Amino acid sequence: MKRILSFYIIREIASLFLLGIAVFTLILLMGRLIKLTELVVSRGVPLADVSRMILYLMPSFLVFTIPMAFLLAVLLAFGRLSADNEITVIKASGISLMQIMPPVLLCALLAAMMTLAAGLVGVPWGNSAFKELSFKVLKLNVSATIHEKVFWDEIPGMVLYTEHYDEQRHALQGVIIHDGRNPGRPMTIFARDGIISGGSGRQALRLSLLSGSIHAAGKGDEYRLVTFGEYVLTVGAQGGVAALARNEQDMNADELQSRIADKSTPVQTRLKMLSELHGRYAFPCASLVFAFMAVPLGIRNRRSGKSAGFSISLGILLVYYLMLSLLRTLAERGDIPPFIALWLPNVVFLCIGWYLLRMASLERTLPVPRLADVTGMLKKVWSR
Repeated sequence: MKRILSFYIIREIASLFLLGIAVFTLILLMGRLIKLTELVVSRGVPLADVSRMILYLMPSFLVFTIPMAFLLAVLLAFGRLSADNEITVIKASGISLMQIMPPVLLCALLAAMMTLAAGLVGVPWGNSAFKELSFKVLKLNVSATIHEKVFWDEIPGMVLYTEHYDEQRHALQGVIIHDGRNPGRPMTIFARDGIISGGSGRQALRLSLLSGSIHAAGKGDEYRLVTFGEYVLTVGAQGGVAALARNEQDMNADELQSRIADKSTPVQTRLKMLSELHGRYAFPCASLVFAFMAVPLGIRNRRSGKSAGFSISLGILLVYYLMLSLLRTLAERGDIPPFIALWLPNVVFLCIGWYLLRMASLERTLPVPRLADVTGMLKKVWSR
């Protein structure tokens, strides 16, 4: 009987889980679809290239949508089981709430493994491929992307501004370029004239600048000024995307570990990479944590319907992501060790989930704080 019940619960969760992934991924993709549609309409980019861009973006979406979809699926599944009195029948058969948890935890483990694979393998591959393809499209359509007196940031890590632009000759006048591809040594370039064109290397973009100066900042108060008659700036000449700006999200786990161990890596960059590395392992565990919270909340939500289950899932996700974002910012600033900051939300939500599950298994009423008490507590935390 337990085997039949386990397959029944897994089937209930799986159908809602797949539907949740599709819905949440589509919602996140909507923000990108506007810009991707513009590539097809205004720049004449082939639809096949746009489809590849969407494919490359999918891993970065799945990292977020898989835990979200799993939380919603468990809430809705157990909400329906409770509303149809199936939970009551299961308990009357001598099966406790704790004995129902193994199939839920199995689904949570599968969701965690999917998120882990998307974060460790899919995100670095997708981000790197997306940047390389975007740069290829940019090079072929550079004349349609640059506009006079508009900041142009199509190249990752660079911002270009020009007073006048001749689309026929690709000639620039009154050029200002901020090159931040090297975070340890950003520089700003001023030039009277310039010409933008494709370079000789694979996927290279060439900026030929005339009569200008380079202002570079270094460590501490170090400052360097260089004037030039002609300066050639080439982007992506060697190694494709490797020559573009690469941040911690474009690197796999081995690259992150090697850069972290490198003593020449700036402290601020090392903290960001440590946070990214711990986040790729900590975030997939959110599915396991959500399993302990969703089951008791879903059972308690028997009369409120699917809309309430959706609202509860959004509330939990909002609190979790806000907490994670705040702690990650503190970790990147060096205020909290990255290991503690990235794993603390899982620990906090796991304790809350275990408490809720324990109360539900003992069939005790969950304490619901009054709005005035919550407001007073938030005011005390804010003042501190």
